[in-house]
Amino acid sequence: MLTGAVFLVTAAALVAQPAVPGLLDHVRRDGAAIDAGQWWRLLTGMFFQDGGLFGGIFNLAVLAVFGALAESSFGRVRWIALYFGCGLFGQFLSYLWLRPVGAGNSMCVAGLLGALAVALLRAPARHGVQLSKQVFLVPVLVAPLAVFDTVLHDNHGLPALLGMVLGFLLLPRVRPAA
Repeated sequence: MLTGAVFLVTAAALVAQPAVPGLLDHVRRDGAAIDAGQWWRLLTGMFFQDGGLFGGIFNLAVLAVFGALAESSFGRVRWIALYFGCGLFGQFLSYLWLRPVGAGNSMCVAGLLGALAVALLRAPARHGVQLSKQVFLVPVLVAPLAVFDTVLHDNHGLPALLGMVLGFLLLPRVRPAA
């Protein structure tokens, strides 16, 4: 339900971008504008997409899959903390260190992916998964890819690593009732 609501708001923002000329320029993360006091761009940058229609559709598809899994694994309150905590962390670090101009929900989803990787390793039965060699490779690859992204100054690596830490700390002992 929560994943669906965030999906719809993000999809509406994607549809609004071409309908309202210049909208993306007014809502994306922009270091100079943030320095001038437009701090809210750190938030709006998580809903609008700088990757065009294809990038936006890809981000929405990934949100639909991993968002639903994370909501099922962590519950709604923890999902909010993971999604927006990792996303805001990524936006802020991008503003400070990596790419001061941009937009997209991919850093939010990277955090969810990191949390899911830890959840799958810690409690695979909770997800109805037998931890076969193939399934085991998925969460084991997330950490090195996140580190690799970070070394390359890609702004998805650090939110994924934060998601892993938060996923470890926030994973409920019992499966939450939706």
